[in-house]
Amino acid sequence: MTFGLFSGTIVSPDAASGMVRTDMNDVAAIVLAAGRSTRFDEEPKLLASLRGKTLIRHAVEAALGSVAEPVIVVTGHRAEEIEAVLRNLPVQVVRNRFFADGLSTSLKIGFAALPPGTRAAVILLGDMPLITTGLIDTLVNHWRALGAPAALVPTVNGQRGHPLVISRELESMVQELSGDVGAGPSLRERADVVEWPVADPAVLQDVDTAEELKKL
Repeated sequence: MTFGLFSGTIVSPDAASGMVRTDMNDVAAIVLAAGRSTRFDEEPKLLASLRGKTLIRHAVEAALGSVAEPVIVVTGHRAEEIEAVLRNLPVQVVRNRFFADGLSTSLKIGFAALPPGTRAAVILLGDMPLITTGLIDTLVNHWRALGAPAALVPTVNGQRGHPLVISRELESMVQELSGDVGAGPSLRERADVVEWPVADPAVLQDVDTAEELKKL
């Protein structure tokens, strides 16, 4: 596991022992795990358990099993605790010191951490534990097959969800985001975004409250 802040990157002992992947791909994965989860009864939300595994571990392991690499995890609130459950996994962790300013800051730092040669990133939310490796692979493969559009967004009955694939060419748009919003509103204004209908309701199932978690 490697760690970094907004400037520079330091390698942890796990990374030095060979746990970090070195075979870079053209599509990376960014897992957003920095939020404060103020609507959840327990703190931190991402350490809540579903079927014997934390929410964040579900999301990260789905990304690690996919064709996307490297897997970058953006932490912030209760960072040390979140990172502890990811120890010994081949991920790159970047800490967002400005997580209190909203989701946009995590998306920015995630994009800033993308390695050279990466053409796109799959954006995953740490509180969506039902997302599967197969779904991630399907989205990445469709993005490639469609000629690398600006973004590819899964939909269920016309409703947009996550994870989504965002091209590196939109990095300037990402860096202009502010507040507690992701890329969704900006993508809706673009004609070069492809919607991809899927049958998997998991793309709409994030966990905001303990009651929602119990329903999964």
